[in-house]
Amino acid sequence: VRMQHYSTRFLRRTVVGGLTAVAAVALLSGVGQAAEKFPSKTIEVVTHASAGGGTDTTARIMMIRGRRYLKTDMVVVQKRGGGGEAAQSYANKQPKDGHTVLALTQTHLYTIALGKSPLKIDDLVGVARAMDDPTFIVVHKDSPYKTFKQLIEAQKTKALTWAVAQIAGTEHIGAAQLAEAAGIPMKNIKAAAFGSGGKMVAALMSKAADVSPLNVSESLSQIEEGVFRPLAVMGPTRLKAFPDVPTTFEHGYKVKCTTTRGYAVLKGTPQDRIDTLSKAFVKAMGHDTFGNYLKASGLDPAESVAGSKVWDAALKEEYANAAKALKMLGLVK
Repeated sequence: VRMQHYSTRFLRRTVVGGLTAVAAVALLSGVGQAAEKFPSKTIEVVTHASAGGGTDTTARIMMIRGRRYLKTDMVVVQKRGGGGEAAQSYANKQPKDGHTVLALTQTHLYTIALGKSPLKIDDLVGVARAMDDPTFIVVHKDSPYKTFKQLIEAQKTKALTWAVAQIAGTEHIGAAQLAEAAGIPMKNIKAAAFGSGGKMVAALMSKAADVSPLNVSESLSQIEEGVFRPLAVMGPTRLKAFPDVPTTFEHGYKVKCTTTRGYAVLKGTPQDRIDTLSKAFVKAMGHDTFGNYLKASGLDPAESVAGSKVWDAALKEEYANAAKALKMLGLVK
């Protein structure tokens, strides 16, 4: 009887002790889950651009609603230098927890392709695209070239000066890709770097350049005033705002050139956090606050803004095209 009584008490203590241990584990698990709340602190949007520039302005307007939907503060952190290398190096040293977001343009992709970054393209995961700003091939209204076909034919035998922002930049790469596709000798594309879109516009207005691959947002007012003549859109589809301007694809040249801005995190960031950021960013950029900003630049919000899946694939495609063009220009092996 005593043995039976002892066994019963032992069993009871064992069960109670086990339940207490389970409860303790559950409590600790609950604390762990609470600590994993995201976001749990300020989100840094790291940019390589200067204050007041397009990338900086785009980020700040997105953040107006972004911080509301994420229910946390968001700040712009400027890390200038090296064509995005400084920004990438800074982000690479931060925890991969979703609280550090890179504001990307193609400049970052070129820096990676040129081997000047601590990152590889697969180290980036696209979160959301903010802007897809197509490129017009534009000439001055006094130019002898009235159509895109005339320009291409002239370029096959004549060297013309193309105003670009920088050598090995978006516009230069776009012009090189067009030359290859259209059978234009590369020497006939005389790329002249003017430093920025605004200076490219000035160069074309002063006739210091013959032609320029300008973004819609950069050339919109001059086109509307009749100072510039758009000959083609460097892409597969015509723009709704300019239905009479043909595309390079229509002419048989599958060359796409566009300036994109968007956001990315580093590989290793938990997928659920990427999804949270993407959903909030897309929602923020779907609001009129951001939509009106795009419309004022001549862009369609529905075509510019995209979520993680679309943007990540576009980043990888743009990188592959850029790497190929840089190799063609002899800038990478």
